[in-house]
Amino acid sequence: MLVSPAGIAPPVNWTLPTDRTPRPGGVPRKGRSRMGVEPEVDIVIPVHGGWEFVRTCVRAALAQTVPVTITVVDDRSPDDTADRIAEAFPEVELVRNDVNLGFARSCNVGISAGRARLVMLVNSDVVLRPDAAAAAIAALPDSTASRLGSGATLLLAPDGTVDSYGIVADVTGAGFVRFHGAALSAADPVDPPVLGPYGAVAVYDRAALDEVGLFDTNIFMYGEELDLAFRLRAAGWDCVAIEGPLGTHLGGASAGRESARQRRLSGFARGYLLRKYGVLRSRWALRALAVEIVVSGARLVLRRDMLSLRGRWEGWLRGAEAPRTALPLDAVDGTIGLRESMRMRGDRYWAERPTAPR
Repeated sequence: MLVSPAGIAPPVNWTLPTDRTPRPGGVPRKGRSRMGVEPEVDIVIPVHGGWEFVRTCVRAALAQTVPVTITVVDDRSPDDTADRIAEAFPEVELVRNDVNLGFARSCNVGISAGRARLVMLVNSDVVLRPDAAAAAIAALPDSTASRLGSGATLLLAPDGTVDSYGIVADVTGAGFVRFHGAALSAADPVDPPVLGPYGAVAVYDRAALDEVGLFDTNIFMYGEELDLAFRLRAAGWDCVAIEGPLGTHLGGASAGRESARQRRLSGFARGYLLRKYGVLRSRWALRALAVEIVVSGARLVLRRDMLSLRGRWEGWLRGAEAPRTALPLDAVDGTIGLRESMRMRGDRYWAERPTAPR
């Protein structure tokens, strides 16, 4: 039986993708031949349609100032995006999934296709700056003494405000995107302490992933980076906030307008992680239950929206398959109280949060 990196058996109808587009004439993967230097960074771009975004994203990845390899994983796009990638960018590695695997599994496929010391996962609606890979290399040095397992990147929204700067979690395991909507000047690399990278652009040390495993494939998308951050921290791997903007998240402009699919999948991830990490068996159970009742109840009453609640229930049921593990207490921010955690769910929290003196 195939077992996922998190030790969970995938669905029986899941198979590894088999269609890997060959490179014409045996052309080396991007960066392998530049100055004879073996790249330190594998850039992995999972895609599902959206050719206009993908084209801009891949062009920016190809413009890095240091050698990189680029793997694009087409997750069974509903259009001709994969064919367009193959035609426009023969120098990148293109993997075509036989079925729609979801974001987490597609990332795992792309990570497994490479061998560089660092992995940079990039959403297809992100435009990297040319020095993004170089900044990742500088922030996560190649050192056996280092236990830096991941790097959180500072991304901007199209309007110049902060899209994301890593994630933070409260004692119930609820994750929040740091500084979303704040002015760039407010983005602080250490306050609040960063737990892990946000999924739009996430940097990982391959040695850390080899130790703890890749994304939990029970999560289709949303929350997979939070789970991996918990597992890395539990194994003693730290995260560093990489200073300076590394790109622009074009999709970040509409982050506040959730689709029905987003609401259900994000609810699924929350229910799944509550059960996987035993939050409702911990001292924080009453607080977690109260928050979930308020959040789901508000959607149900005010929006007549059952999807968030339905997703949570489905995730809770799936969580029965996950290996039981405790939430690492040093991974969560104990200073986030109940009232603060509710405020952090608002769109204006980070924009209105007082800036800490530096």
